Amino acid sequence: MAGFRGSLQQLYEGATPAAYRFRYALLAFDIGTILFIVGTSFIARERWVETCDIVFGLIILIDFAARLFISDRRWRDLMHPATWADIAAIVSFLAPIVGEGAGFLRILRTLRLLRSYRLLAQLRADSGYFRRYEEVIFAVINLAVFIYVMTAVVYETQYPVNKEVANYADALYFTVTALTTTGFGDITLPGTTGRLITVAIMIFGVTLFFNLARALISPNKVRFACPDCGLQRHDADAVHCKACGRTLNIPDEGHV
Repeated sequence: MAGFRGSLQQLYEGATPAAYRFRYALLAFDIGTILFIVGTSFIARERWVETCDIVFGLIILIDFAARLFISDRRWRDLMHPATWADIAAIVSFLAPIVGEGAGFLRILRTLRLLRSYRLLAQLRADSGYFRRYEEVIFAVINLAVFIYVMTAVVYETQYPVNKEVANYADALYFTVTALTTTGFGDITLPGTTGRLITVAIMIFGVTLFFNLARALISPNKVRFACPDCGLQRHDADAVHCKACGRTLNIPDEGHV
């Protein structure tokens, strides 16, 4: 049992090529799950959709059990919001009547996986593009996650009672118009709950949108720790650390 646990830890936390491939595969699976949830919202519930639900649910359950098995802080991990999102996703896939719609929370797992220190280190090593535009990429991801989750919230809370929200496209349209404060008014969310959802979209969405704009306008930074003061981010062409003046030797691939 100890050997099996060690092998699992190596896959989830190790620094070998096989471990990196495994974590990239998990990321691809998470993205595929999200696309499946969105895509199937436009079609009727059929047998093949329910079969895929069960397959996705079992894979997520195995992944969840494996992570819990190798964890040294199980109770702390159980209290993490991303763990609750996993549980909600498992319930929604394996028992859709009980947890219908909660599967969209799986995207929070993708965000946590992307922010894994080891996966980030590998992305920086594998992709020069990621190194140059890391801040912009994460600003886009954060905004996309927010739009996706709020679209799902709008859809799940409104489609049973609001004829204007018949599918994800309608929910996405409302989310984007509310986020940009355009407010065409052709789709509205009635009631107190609807108004609170709209307010949340506008407040948090605008904040994330401006964060993306700041990342796009600000000069590109590279992640390189100053040996003296530890400042992590510097201009790509920096020769000296802005905080302490230490001469830097930032690796340069020769791109302008």
